[in-house]
Amino acid sequence: MKKYGKVATGGTFDHIHVGHRRLLERSFEVGEIVVIGVTSDEFVRKQGKRPDHTYEERGSQLVDYLDKNFQGRKYVIARLYDFFGPGIASPDVQAIVVSPETAARVPLANRLRAEKGYPPLEMVTIEKVLAEDGQPISSTRIRRGEIDTEGKLVRRKKVE
Repeated sequence: MKKYGKVATGGTFDHIHVGHRRLLERSFEVGEIVVIGVTSDEFVRKQGKRPDHTYEERGSQLVDYLDKNFQGRKYVIARLYDFFGPGIASPDVQAIVVSPETAARVPLANRLRAEKGYPPLEMVTIEKVLAEDGQPISSTRIRRGEIDTEGKLVRRKKVE
C-alpha cells in the first residue's frame, strides 16, 4: 500500500456514520497527515442540505471522534466553502481519499491544480458502504429516521 505524506478528504460529517469512519480509516492508512475538509454551513445551504448540526458542532464531534480513534495521528480540519478546499490550494497534498459518489470531481480538481502548476492528486477510492437494506448509508437517511449510524434499519413501533 502506498503511503503519502499528506492526503485530503472531506464531507459534511453531520452524523458520523460507518461510511465516514471507513473514509477516515482509509485516509489515515494511506496518509501521514490527513487534511479533513468539513463543509461550511454556507456551502451546505448552497447544496440544499439541512444538517442537524452547525459547522462548529460537526467539527467538534469530528475532533472528538478523531482524538478517540486516531490518537497521536496528525490531522488538520479545514472549512470547505466549495467542493475542493485544501486539495486544490495546497501543492503538498499528494492524494485525495474519496467515496464513489465524489470520485467524479477529482478530474476537475486536478485541472484546477494544473492551472496553479501543482502536480495532480492521486485518487484513493473507498468502497460504497451500504445499509442493511442495500442502499447507501448517508446522514440524510439517518436524519429521516430510516437507518442508524451503523446502517441498521430503524424499526418503528406500530401505533394501535
